Amino acid sequence: MGLGDFLRKQFVDVIQWTESGPGVLMARYPMRDMEIQSGGKLTVRESQQALFVNEGVAADQFGPGLHTLITGNLPLLTNLQNWDKAFESPFKSDVYFFSTRVQTGQRWGTQQPITIRDKEFGAVRLRAFGVYSFRVANPVVFQAQVGATDAEYSVEQIEPQLRNAVIIGFTTAFANAQVPFLDMAANQGELGKQIAAAVAPEFAQWGLSLETFTVESLSLPDELQKRLDERISMNMIGDMRTYSQFQAAQSIPIAAANEGGIAGLGVGLGAGMGIGGLMSDAMRAANSPVAGAPAAGLPAAGGFGAPVADGSAATSGETKFCLNCGAKLPVAAKFCSACGTAQS
Repeated sequence: MGLGDFLRKQFVDVIQWTESGPGVLMARYPMRDMEIQSGGKLTVRESQQALFVNEGVAADQFGPGLHTLITGNLPLLTNLQNWDKAFESPFKSDVYFFSTRVQTGQRWGTQQPITIRDKEFGAVRLRAFGVYSFRVANPVVFQAQVGATDAEYSVEQIEPQLRNAVIIGFTTAFANAQVPFLDMAANQGELGKQIAAAVAPEFAQWGLSLETFTVESLSLPDELQKRLDERISMNMIGDMRTYSQFQAAQSIPIAAANEGGIAGLGVGLGAGMGIGGLMSDAMRAANSPVAGAPAAGLPAAGGFGAPVADGSAATSGETKFCLNCGAKLPVAAKFCSACGTAQS
C-alpha cells in the first residue's frame, strides 16, 4: 500500500444504520477499506440489533443504545484479535445490522387444495388463507443460517420458505387435531393457535420468532362445497314424505290463483288417477291365464265405443271420464255422478 493510499484511508468513528425501506431484515455496514477507530461510537436504534463478525466468526452483539468501541465493550472480538496494545489501534470487522421490528401483514394460503383425512367426511380437499407476523429474534442464528454475507436481506427473499413452513404446519395441526371439518371451520381462532404451535419451531431454526398467526378462511373447493350444501339441505328437510305433503299444500293456493283454479287442478288429478287405473288393468290383462282375452273393464279390440255387429255403440263395460272432475263414468252417462256436470 502506497503512502497516498494510506493517507486516503478512512477511519470509522460512528457506525449507524437506518433501513433503506420496508421489509429489510439484515444489512451489512459498508466498510470497504475503512477501519474502525478505537473509541468510536456505535449507535443502535430501537428495533435494531448489531453484530460484529470477525473473519467469518460471530463475535459481539449489541442491542439498542449508544456504545463506545473499547476493549471492555468488545471482549470476544478483542480475544479473537489477540491484540497486544490494549485495543488502542484501529481494527477492521464486518458489522451487520438487523431489524427486529415485527413484520406484519404477511399473507399465507394454499395455492392448491390440500387433501386431508376428515373424521366425518373421510378424505377432503381444503383451502385455507390467513395472515401472520414475525420478527428477527436471534441475529446470530439468522446471519449464520439465512443472511450469510449478503449486503442486504429482505422479507421477500425468505417469504416463500416461511409460507411452505406454514402450509406444513397447517396440514400437521389439522391431522393431529382429529376434529371434523365443520367443527374446525367454526373455530378458526383455535385452529390458528394449533397451527402457530406447529410452525413456531420452524421459524426458530432460522432465528425468527412467530408473533401472530390468524386463519381468515377455511373452505372446500367449489364442487365439494356444492355437495356439502346439498347434504345440509337434506338434513334441514328431514322426512321426505312430510316435505312432499308440505309442497303439495303450498301448491293449492298457487293453482287456485291460475286460470281454471281448483277445478283445473282437479281435472289434472282425476285424469292422472284414471290413466293410472287403465295402466293397472292393462298389466292385469297381460298376466291373465286366457291369452288374448280382454281384461274386465277394458273394451274389446277397436277401442272405446267400437261398433258392434248390429251397428250400435257398446254399452256394457265401456267407460269415459268426467270433463270437470275426471271421475270414471259409463260411456252412455249424460251427467257425472260425482259432480253433476253434464257430459257430451
